[in-house]
Amino acid sequence: MLVKVLLALTVITITARIVGALFARLNQPAVIGEVVGGILLGPSLLGRIAPDAAAVVLPADTAPILNVIAQLGVILYMFLVGLELDLGVLRTRAKTTIAISSAGIIVPFTLGVLLASSIFDVYAQDGVEFMPFALFLGVSMSITAFPVLARILSDHQLQRTPMGIMALTCAAIGDATAWCLLAFVVGVTEATTGGAVATLVLTAIYVALMLTAGRRLMRAAITRLDASIAVGEQSLAIVLIAVLLSAAATEFIGVHAIFGAFLLGAIIPHHSATARHVREKIEDVVRVLLLPAFFAFTGLRTQIALVETLNDWLMCLMIIVIATAGKFGGATLAARFSGLDWRDGAALGILMNTRGLVELIVLNIGLDLGVLTPRLFTMLVIMALVTTLMTSPILMALLRRKPWGER
Repeated sequence: MLVKVLLALTVITITARIVGALFARLNQPAVIGEVVGGILLGPSLLGRIAPDAAAVVLPADTAPILNVIAQLGVILYMFLVGLELDLGVLRTRAKTTIAISSAGIIVPFTLGVLLASSIFDVYAQDGVEFMPFALFLGVSMSITAFPVLARILSDHQLQRTPMGIMALTCAAIGDATAWCLLAFVVGVTEATTGGAVATLVLTAIYVALMLTAGRRLMRAAITRLDASIAVGEQSLAIVLIAVLLSAAATEFIGVHAIFGAFLLGAIIPHHSATARHVREKIEDVVRVLLLPAFFAFTGLRTQIALVETLNDWLMCLMIIVIATAGKFGGATLAARFSGLDWRDGAALGILMNTRGLVELIVLNIGLDLGVLTPRLFTMLVIMALVTTLMTSPILMALLRRKPWGER
């Protein structure tokens, strides 16, 4: 089994690097190429044209192990995203941030529920009631992909500008809300609404504790680690243990482990020597080896051949339009009404419309719960890819005349 897993990881890594490099040449984030590479290795291409080769490259019995590796990669990457944030920059823009993130959830969620009412009879899984189906579709429309958004900003050197930090934080607030909504949907699906409410309460308590007592404790610990003779294995071990514990805590509460990892990263002083050391030690391994495993795992579950009729493709197009109108439109209008100009508002809006990685996580949860059919799952994966692919060219067109930060 170990040989199979190692060979599978080898093929996944090679494919991710090649396809990612091709997309980078097209001025797209390499991560999108890695997602496409994962899909190419699955039944959508390799499994369709060479099923015997697909069975050798990615044997079915390696999927559970690849899933564990993939989840670890996502957790560590979300921690790295949080580590890049400077929450202090947001104090002067708190109202704008909350307004944009709220609109970026409410508008697409509402449109998703309305869409569900029109497609329930055709695309819902047998035995699934309307309420969980509608709520889940609403959540899937509301997601912004933290890691992909961070990668796009990083590729264009925007991640540390005030507006770049605002974009990341809007996505953070919005995704935290979306994860709470997802926990509620899971509770409704499993007929444990009381448990979902408890999850919301416990999440709020955990966030409050992490941003107050947890932040002070982490600052004190990082100060001592920075003052040591050499920032090395000890500091790396302490930080990674804290990441795993925070991720386990949010997973236990009922919110995905990636939220706990992100939150832990956000409360660590990002200019500290310890933060730089941890980032340098794990960033490349996470991006090159661990994250592609998640993309490949998702690719194994994506079957584009299921979207075969003209009506299916028209429905797929409608999903893309509604998702974009809700996320881009809602966030842009909220930014404009909060005092930003149309250019900056539209730039924030198109960034909020980025989906990709986090959307794929949510969709996989929906497929596991039996809320989504494989056909609708594939349509939503296509939507995630298209809305993410449009982000970089539109963002660059908006910022070409005046870079962010200039007034």
